[in-house]
Amino acid sequence: MKILIVDDDKLQRDPLVAIVSGWGHETAAAIHGAHALEVLERFRADVIVTDLKMPRMDGFDLLRRLRESGEFPPTIVLTAFGSLDLALSTVHGLGGFWFLEKPVNTSALELLIERAGAHAHLVRENQLLRRDLSFRGVLCDLVGVSKAMQEVFSLVRTVAPTGAPVLITGESGTGKELVARAVHSLSPRAKAPFVALNCAALPEALVESEIFGHEKGAFTGALERRMGAIEMAEGGTLFLDEVAEMPVQTQAKLLRVLQDFRYRRVGGQQELCAGVRVVAATNRPPPEAIAAGRLREDLFYRLSVFHIALPPLSQRKEDIAPLVESMIHSLNQKYGTRVTMPGEATLELLRARPWAGNVRELRNAVERAVIVAGEGELSARHLPPGYRQTQNHVMPNPAAPSEASGLGIRVGMPVEEAERILIEATLGQAGGNKTRAAAVLGISTKTLHAKLRAYLGEKKREA
Repeated sequence: MKILIVDDDKLQRDPLVAIVSGWGHETAAAIHGAHALEVLERFRADVIVTDLKMPRMDGFDLLRRLRESGEFPPTIVLTAFGSLDLALSTVHGLGGFWFLEKPVNTSALELLIERAGAHAHLVRENQLLRRDLSFRGVLCDLVGVSKAMQEVFSLVRTVAPTGAPVLITGESGTGKELVARAVHSLSPRAKAPFVALNCAALPEALVESEIFGHEKGAFTGALERRMGAIEMAEGGTLFLDEVAEMPVQTQAKLLRVLQDFRYRRVGGQQELCAGVRVVAATNRPPPEAIAAGRLREDLFYRLSVFHIALPPLSQRKEDIAPLVESMIHSLNQKYGTRVTMPGEATLELLRARPWAGNVRELRNAVERAVIVAGEGELSARHLPPGYRQTQNHVMPNPAAPSEASGLGIRVGMPVEEAERILIEATLGQAGGNKTRAAAVLGISTKTLHAKLRAYLGEKKREA
């Protein structure tokens, strides 16, 4: 393996280089963090062993720069007596592999280098496997074979290993959170928390507290100290959905987190280290949000170090078939159904729709269809009524006309009686499955149970 030793103290550095070389590793040395970055341009290290306190650029800033660049081999931090808390914070917050106190126990160092090298090998293998899957149309929970989605996959693979902020834009329902989760899953932070916060769903007065946390007594009702999303996501990824709905004054404080990795809880005086990666999303076009004063321009430029724009489903109709296949597979597991892929005619019907609600709308339609079908091939008659037609053609629903005519429903019949007959017939067709019957009727399971109880009560009274 290739090992880079970084230490400003020659009396510590040179013996360490000699010992590690004696274990059969190829070594290089650097005298501080800035020098290490120069060495790494020509020496592709598998593992870095670095001191924490050094002039010009210390170990903390070195790890931060490596994380931002994406070239982040496992790093073992060496710390002198009295700096243990800082070493722990550096390892946990910036993704270092482990730490050792000085004077260095060489047996422990040898074991850590071997484990760090094995970890790096597994990470590379995992990245290659995920890359291979993505070329087949799957990347984490994202699905798509279209050119537009393959470009999104490529951007996700490129930015994930770095620590750079990411801004994801696209219409509602296009899957912005799935992209954020893919960035997290493919990053060195994958085992740390992923915390999602919807800025549009929070009262304006609580947004700052939810993000930064607050101290006891910071405001009325703050009865105890509370962790914010930044603390909860420590070492991992903080996803801020609908960031353009965040109050402008809170945006200014978020900007400081992105620039200096520092923040304060609401009502607090102590500065805390923000060891998180920020990924944000908005369904508003950023230029419009900036012009309307909803998004700070400086925050936009800091967030959009890396910008991923998600195309609407209407612009990638070739993805509908693989999306439906993936949805049916997961829904069969969820509901215990045995539904298979629809035929080409039904797929053409789905491709012909505008899908204003994007992938979210498609999933809702497929979920309802899977519940109704139960087993066998998913077809047009299982889709919601409004989905069984295109602009020029109405798909037949064989169950409707033939069966309705034999139900005994007649003109002038009381609505309650006709409703009861229809519900009982639908339950019979669904084999007594109330969840499936409710989906066919377009009502909730709770409503169906209430109506059945009412009918049962009527029968008892008649008896």
